[in-house]
Amino acid sequence: MDDRVLARVAAAIEARKTAAPDASYVASLLQKGDNAILKKIGEEATETVMAAKDGDKLSLVHEVADLWFHCLVLLASRGLGPQDVLAELARREGVSGLDEKANRNG
Repeated sequence: MDDRVLARVAAAIEARKTAAPDASYVASLLQKGDNAILKKIGEEATETVMAAKDGDKLSLVHEVADLWFHCLVLLASRGLGPQDVLAELARREGVSGLDEKANRNG
């Protein structure tokens, strides 16, 4: 398994940001704006939950992949990428989840 796949997908999303919306799903989603991106994330999150409840492992993997993809689109729309999320996970590594949550501001 190649652990650089997130970086490659993020690079493809970045490259498609300037594509014609009629030629690129990413460009068309970005052109529709935040509400369309957020709606897609909500839909994919719900489908992920439903796949998990159904106990279908293959569907769960597919839905999580869809969710991650749309989250990457959201990150790209804000000038962020998977490296930003990975850096945050690295910062939290070795810290109790309960401690991390208690130490959050806000």
